[in-house]
Amino acid sequence: MYNYNPFWALTIFLAVAVLGFFLFRPSKGWFWVINKGAKKDKKELIEDILKLLYHSENEDKPVNVNDIARILNDDEKEVLESLSEMAEVDLISLSGNHVKLTKAGSDYALRMVRAHRLWERFLAEKTGYDEADWHHIAEKKEHELSAAETEQLAAKLGNPQFDPHGDPIPTNTGKVAPINGVLLSELETDTIARIIHIKDKPDIVYKQIVAENIHIGSHIRVVEKSPERIVFHAEGEAFVLAPIVAANITVSVLKKDVLFEENIARLSMLQENETAEIIGISREMRGESRRRLLDLGFVKGADVKIDLPNPLGEPKAFLIKGTSIALRDNQASKILIKKS
Repeated sequence: MYNYNPFWALTIFLAVAVLGFFLFRPSKGWFWVINKGAKKDKKELIEDILKLLYHSENEDKPVNVNDIARILNDDEKEVLESLSEMAEVDLISLSGNHVKLTKAGSDYALRMVRAHRLWERFLAEKTGYDEADWHHIAEKKEHELSAAETEQLAAKLGNPQFDPHGDPIPTNTGKVAPINGVLLSELETDTIARIIHIKDKPDIVYKQIVAENIHIGSHIRVVEKSPERIVFHAEGEAFVLAPIVAANITVSVLKKDVLFEENIARLSMLQENETAEIIGISREMRGESRRRLLDLGFVKGADVKIDLPNPLGEPKAFLIKGTSIALRDNQASKILIKKS
């Protein structure tokens, strides 16, 4: 007769869970890495080229044939074949080594940009994917949407004007709203501003910004500026960025009479025996996750304190409106408070 051994059952379960994590974790799992290296089909390559040309022309940084193969990290022969086909159907014009979008090519590229940014908005509001993974997932999904499916997604999201990074989402007629602001790297000391846009390229800079918990909608005040670093305060924390990183963040300067509250903090910073008042939920908490926190009672004006500290660090239990609610630090950091 078979004897059930819980130790071995648990060991096998943990082994399968670990293997599944390494295989399928978003963008970094072996499954995604292997598929990333898989050969693109012709449609996907053409759409990637169109989007690259659109962004390069929009930033006034023209690229040539060699640049396209290098930037996309694709086979040069396949890129050349695709460019030839694109020229035949009037998506691009070729003049020697120079490539330029036609009106038809620009319209097609805008449809791809629209699909990409709508997908990022969907991932931010409707899923639990990490912010650092939104761009790479949307890069794949944008090729799968038909025109009708793109419009269905837009309607489901309420036809948003901007993606989670503050980039404008082109309308279905190809109109793109301008980003009116200045670079954080250009602000003078004591300037108060609101973050309105964060560039998601280059990856290495974007990931640094995400890791710092810097996000759209935050009010900031610059406290130090030098050729080596820029220091600003936001939501109870001090942030230090190199000017080259700060140049990837666009802000809207606020009037001098706007009150900047220095004593606002994040709930994750609350200590035992301290009490605080909820000021609001950070704008980086979106969609269903935001609604869940509101439903749990984390609303403006509510009093909160630590109900049960965790010797392991997290989650901690917070007492709010007579109810004990356990939150992880990454959840608590999205709730803004003013300590009593």
